[in-house]
Amino acid sequence: MSRFRFFFFLIVCVSSLLGSSIVVFAEQETQDPSGLPYEQLQTFTEIFARIKQDYVETVSDEQLLEDAVRGMLVGLDPHSSYLNEEEYQDLKVGTSGEFGGLGIEVTMEDGFVKVVSPIDDTPAQKAGLLSGDIIVRLDEKPVKGMTLNDAVKIMRGKPGSSLLLTIIRDGESTPLKKTIVRAIISVKSVKFRTLEEGFGYVRISNFQMKTGANLKEAIEALKSENKEGLKGLVLDLRNNPGGVLNAAVEVSDSFLEKGLIVYTQGRIENSALKFNAAPGELLDGAPIVVLINSGSASASEIVAGALQDHKRAVIMGSKSFGKGSVQTIMPTSNGGAVKLTTARYYTPSGRSIQAEGIDPDIVLGRVKLESLEEPAFAPVKESDLSGHLTQGEEKDKQSKDDTDQAKKVTPTVKDYPLNQALTLLKGMNILK
Repeated sequence: MSRFRFFFFLIVCVSSLLGSSIVVFAEQETQDPSGLPYEQLQTFTEIFARIKQDYVETVSDEQLLEDAVRGMLVGLDPHSSYLNEEEYQDLKVGTSGEFGGLGIEVTMEDGFVKVVSPIDDTPAQKAGLLSGDIIVRLDEKPVKGMTLNDAVKIMRGKPGSSLLLTIIRDGESTPLKKTIVRAIISVKSVKFRTLEEGFGYVRISNFQMKTGANLKEAIEALKSENKEGLKGLVLDLRNNPGGVLNAAVEVSDSFLEKGLIVYTQGRIENSALKFNAAPGELLDGAPIVVLINSGSASASEIVAGALQDHKRAVIMGSKSFGKGSVQTIMPTSNGGAVKLTTARYYTPSGRSIQAEGIDPDIVLGRVKLESLEEPAFAPVKESDLSGHLTQGEEKDKQSKDDTDQAKKVTPTVKDYPLNQALTLLKGMNILK
């Protein structure tokens, strides 16, 4: 039997397991011998047969082939993966804003699970997980050797059950152990408040399908709270792992009058997309400071990059994560889906964020800020001296009112980046 006929015989032997596509490929190969990698396919069939015959336990054909598909996708990049029917449903639920688990966005790095960012108001954030943490054990199971899907499946579970994470963190000499109780994660992606009269704060924790609409509601509420309107806004994208691309476009559009927001480029024709802003922005030109850090990824970087390129906002903080690729979800006939990286996205000026990230206009280090204790003896001022001259009853009353107002509007003192952003906004407003 010739080498070709022998190889074709091996292909036919597993055709019922590998599906019609293998048969089609084999037929194509007889017409164009250069189309299929003979040796690699022969190696695959040999290994498949060896596992079926010699592995210590019986493994189903379905499991072997699903694992082969998973391995093929995992080998491409950290974000491409195969989702079985259950995992696909979990993904759809996650983008709608509610799912079960710990509340962290993760990726795979050097065989370990890396925390991209903890999600606001979740068990993971409350337990003190930080962006950049490396998870090496889940309970007593080593993460090394697991796929990302395997690790995520372990981290998700029945609400109320606990999971012990063993973590390696920069700056710590020994691994950290944190026990986290699973919960139903209901993520409210937009939060807001007034920092001081005329200065608003909006926090976007991730990008969901309703994030754009929720942002508009938040801005309108802030305008109502501040009688003279908004003089400036802090947009907080720290530890925002991303989410739905269209939501990022909608958020960017809310602050831009015109121009390109983001564009994508890939190998296939329909991967080349452009998104442009429509007329009408929410703040009427009021200054914006965007806060980012190493946990700001994907859709967050689209927003920061667009506002930075259009000089619509000052970007403040530390360099972002650097995930500049687009994943397309392609449903499969068995109820599952393939999540495949199909394009890279670029900022309006043509910058690729992939593995580079967004560099802030103003870099802030990690600083711990605390208020000083009140001095034992208050300093003596002119107004404390006996018989001091006054500026009149109205001026004295105004001075007291100003002091009382200052006490009411002091922002959270421990959030150094937020304080810096507010200070910058005040300065920009004065210059304006």
